Amino acid sequence: MIYQLDVRVVAPVRDTEVTDRVADAVRNLFPNADIEQEPGQIVGETHSLEAFAERLHEQEILDTARRQFFGSADEDGFAFALKKQAAFEGVINFAVGNPDELGDVEVQVTVHDPDVETVIDHVAPPTEDGKPVQPDE
Repeated sequence: MIYQLDVRVVAPVRDTEVTDRVADAVRNLFPNADIEQEPGQIVGETHSLEAFAERLHEQEILDTARRQFFGSADEDGFAFALKKQAAFEGVINFAVGNPDELGDVEVQVTVHDPDVETVIDHVAPPTEDGKPVQPDE
């Protein structure tokens, strides 16, 4: 199946931070993103969540990811926030509650095809006993 989506990743760059390190944090989780520096922030754009999905599987946090994705989903897409320091280490850590003082990495996913639920199921499939469940099994 072909997934058509736009992923926009925005990470604030505080005065105390090195811009390249913030860009690295974004690249660590979204290696295919085209990164641009804008005043006070790094913006990345990509059309794939494959590397991010692989990391979710490796970290075995599919259920957490599904809760985050579905918690913000609408007919156009979904959004979530990630801890910047964890991203710099190549680790997915969803930001919930108050933003970190350095700011969180904000991710907006716009789904064009097929639909939001199908994309979420692909990126973070449903699980049973912590293992991904294939719908045709």
